[in-house]
Amino acid sequence: MAGKPRKRARAGTAKPSAVAPSPARQPAAAAMIAKRIEEDIVLGRRRPRERLVEQDLCDLVGTHRGDVRLALFELEKKGLVERIPNRGAIVRGLTPLEVSEIYRVREELEVMAVRIIPFPVAPKDISRLEQLQRQHTTAIAAGDLLTVFYSNLSFHQVLFGLCGNSCLIETIDWLAQKVYGIRSYANAFPESLERARRDHLDMIKAIRESARDELIALTRRHLEPSPQAYIRDYERRFGKAETTDGFGKGPADRTPR
Repeated sequence: MAGKPRKRARAGTAKPSAVAPSPARQPAAAAMIAKRIEEDIVLGRRRPRERLVEQDLCDLVGTHRGDVRLALFELEKKGLVERIPNRGAIVRGLTPLEVSEIYRVREELEVMAVRIIPFPVAPKDISRLEQLQRQHTTAIAAGDLLTVFYSNLSFHQVLFGLCGNSCLIETIDWLAQKVYGIRSYANAFPESLERARRDHLDMIKAIRESARDELIALTRRHLEPSPQAYIRDYERRFGKAETTDGFGKGPADRTPR
């Protein structure tokens, strides 16, 4: 009689562990799927307005729809994915007007950050920027566009992080996320990558020399190629669109600031 309760206890403890997934399983799988989709968007493998079919994503990564839906939910919060009733999820396609508005706000916030960076900047912070720039240069030479993206992202996070205003830094990061999907348009042109590389070197030089006005001018200029390339492609496919300012125009067409 004493053995029966022990047998029931073993059965009772075995059943939940056999059917319940590890508590870390779904979040870890969803994070992996979200990162993969995000990188595909950044590299232009998934284009604006492209459908993200849940079953196709399940088959691609060998997982369940719950993981995929959680990943898409996280990407929707970042502004990279849009859910349409009765149609599912698509890569968010920004209009030229939206792109122009986002970049105008980005410009003002990033210039604000540059204006309040305490000068002189510590040598260790300049060394960190130089290290990231070397990674960026190496990735450009190797044609490794994913590392180009991440090293560029880290460079600017360190740069704007020097301002010390956590709210401003967080907002800059959030707005940068919203336009991840248009980075590939400028990165498709070697001259744009070379311009970005030179801008980074000039920014480091301006920081080392405490040349704030030069750093502000570089910050404004550095934002131009991506929205210009995206809006040109958009208008080539869908026709001329309204923008709020000169971000979609070539350098000769821009109204002087």
